[in-house]
Amino acid sequence: MRHDVVIEAAGGILTRVEPDAEMPWHARVLRGIVLPGAVNAHSHAFHRILRGRTHRGRDSFWAWRDQMYASAAVLDPDSYRALARAVFSEMLLAGYTAVGEFHYLHHAPGGAAYDDPNAMSAALAAAAEEAGIRLVLLDTLYLESAPGRPPDETQVRFSDGSAEQWVGRTAELRATGLVSHGLAIHSVRAVPPGAIAIAAAVAHERGMPLHAHVSEQPRENDEALQAYGRTPVEILGEAGALDGDFTAVHATHLTASDIGALGGSHVCVCATTERELADGIGPIPALRDAGAYLCLGSDSHAVIDPFEESRAIEMDERLGSRHRGTFTGEELLTAMTSGGSAALGLPDAGLVVGSPADFIEVGLSSVRLAGHGEANLVDAVVYAATSGDVCTVVVDGVERVRGGAHMSIDVAAELDRSIRSVAS
Repeated sequence: MRHDVVIEAAGGILTRVEPDAEMPWHARVLRGIVLPGAVNAHSHAFHRILRGRTHRGRDSFWAWRDQMYASAAVLDPDSYRALARAVFSEMLLAGYTAVGEFHYLHHAPGGAAYDDPNAMSAALAAAAEEAGIRLVLLDTLYLESAPGRPPDETQVRFSDGSAEQWVGRTAELRATGLVSHGLAIHSVRAVPPGAIAIAAAVAHERGMPLHAHVSEQPRENDEALQAYGRTPVEILGEAGALDGDFTAVHATHLTASDIGALGGSHVCVCATTERELADGIGPIPALRDAGAYLCLGSDSHAVIDPFEESRAIEMDERLGSRHRGTFTGEELLTAMTSGGSAALGLPDAGLVVGSPADFIEVGLSSVRLAGHGEANLVDAVVYAATSGDVCTVVVDGVERVRGGAHMSIDVAAELDRSIRSVAS
């Protein structure tokens, strides 16, 4: 814990981080605790439509998915840009300075390509630039509804028809400003092994991170075993996907062999979504102990709050194991920040010279943090703070949030307007 730290930036990069320094007369003074920006390593922006609409009744992940597909069916580039701009702005208010968007909503309803085949990607990129968040667009390969079955009428807009066509379309994506790119395999359910191998080879060739949903539901494992005789992790490994640039999202239902195979890769835990969808509690301690690097994602956006997302790892583990203290506050803070940067192929999220000027101020005067002790301030913030305690957010050296409000966007109004325009 350091005091009176002067932070200066130029060109979006930290050029001075000096503790116990005299404040320049023109300095903007932040009186809370300053932390690296949180990184949201797994997002589906359009899922935000579903918050508060899918909670009634006894159903399953698969019933929820039907409602999610219905939301996906109504979006076009203009409505998606407006929605994503509002959702990305909500992330900024919560303390996220970067997001990995797992993007598979590629084409028009019915599967026809837009005049610009990457129009939906361009909509997301424009939304991120307007909101002021760093975006890694993870363009996602999606070919089947289940092993050996073609996409259904909604899923057809997710598919390029073949891995080769997906490779060609994604070759046209360009980094601009706050926006860079990675690749993703939707899942072993949606992409056969041969196409997974193509995606892995292209990611390696382009030097891009590669992400995939992995074993989120037992049914995924059952279908992979029935179709291919191997678990999803085994299939990904044989296809050459598993390495230090790979991120397994969820990784909830794994064998002991699967856990070992993911050592050295990244695992993105989306705890608030996993409990929302009744996915289960993953073997996160075993993955950590095997050498996997942890990061966090808000996924379906049932909650957008990096503090809740991080402490949920420990709290869910306490419920499942009946033991406390499996993860330290420092480990959870690392997963919330630099763990996500590494998974997305971004420079390390840290408050050191040469790092991106992406940081947040967490106010310490709320009822949640009143009475904190400096010796355990990290634990106080990780275990008690909420997104409502975020006062200031700086991305790329530009102040995007001040006093808990976005500098240029009425986020609540834009969320309300954009969601109501497409929600049934």
